Amino acid sequence: MKLPDREKIVLALAAPLLAIVAALAITSVVIGATGKDPFHAFWVMADFGSKSDSQVWIINQATPYYLSAVAVAIGFRMNLFNIGVDGQYRVAAFAAAVVGGALTLPGFVQIPLIILVAMLVGAVWAGIAGLLRTTRGVSEVITTIMLNSIAASLIGYFLQEGRLAEREGNLFHTPDLPSSSRFFTFPTDPDPVWGSVLIALAVGLAYWFVLGRTRFGFDLRTVGRSESAASAGGVGVKRMVVTSMVLSGAVAGLVGLPTLLNKSFNYGTDFPAGIGFTGIAIALLGRNHPVGMLLGALLWGFLERTGTQLEFEEYAQEIVGVMQGVIVLCVVIAYEVVRRYGLRRQQRRVGEELASQARGNDETAEVGA
Repeated sequence: MKLPDREKIVLALAAPLLAIVAALAITSVVIGATGKDPFHAFWVMADFGSKSDSQVWIINQATPYYLSAVAVAIGFRMNLFNIGVDGQYRVAAFAAAVVGGALTLPGFVQIPLIILVAMLVGAVWAGIAGLLRTTRGVSEVITTIMLNSIAASLIGYFLQEGRLAEREGNLFHTPDLPSSSRFFTFPTDPDPVWGSVLIALAVGLAYWFVLGRTRFGFDLRTVGRSESAASAGGVGVKRMVVTSMVLSGAVAGLVGLPTLLNKSFNYGTDFPAGIGFTGIAIALLGRNHPVGMLLGALLWGFLERTGTQLEFEEYAQEIVGVMQGVIVLCVVIAYEVVRRYGLRRQQRRVGEELASQARGNDETAEVGA
């Protein structure tokens, strides 16, 4: 039996509110334990985060975070733990940078080609883990960890002078992309918002539609809940495992493109790493929901941006990391607590209705006698 609409709304709002209150309380205790004023820290973060340059920075930073979270969430919905997003996006961005730097084509051809190469390489790299899972029974956790190391070693081998890279001071990077490869930006003040934010929004919309509104998405979620039930229903479990890993890798291939096409215009030794692991935290924070992950990515960017200001106020630089970890834990725990409470409410309501029906049947039987 379903809960009344009003009660469902209350439960839906209770989880994030409980998580926010718990996270603020725990963080305040941690900051207070360092001998600093937690309320002043929150005021500094809110004030600095409200500035226009900070808002632009947060949006730009949240773009690859969101793409990474969606890539992870595809695996999560399938009950697969793809922790290889970090290696997948790095090897994909490297391949895209090499191909894009070697060609000089019109922008309407060059940019889609770079995007296609990145998605293809990311899909192939993740597909290896999917094939090993279905053909040899190897856990995707093990294979994706190993593939992360292989990707880093492969990039390190080719990212050398005389191979596929050139040297600039102490840095090695691929040849710069031609001007036709550079993605557009939105003219905001004082810094522009990257046009690649549209790619992230399109991916989020596709994720919502495909997984929530199509037969394929239903089959994928069914396999994630019960492989035996899905197999009994005629769903090819092995095929869905490989397909979901390939889709996850294809989205992971897009993670490095905002930086590549809007900022660095090459792949170098200073290319950002670790975004794949951040995506895991944001996917958990957003409960694998496209809007939830969007808010989580913006929150992550906000904490990173405002955390730098806290250092100038002589707060410990580890405070931001503590905040991020506490928020993720509080969200996971709060949603589980609310879920269990809602389940108990349902069970109690069903029990009361069954008891009421039983009493009614007994009374009817007595009248008939």
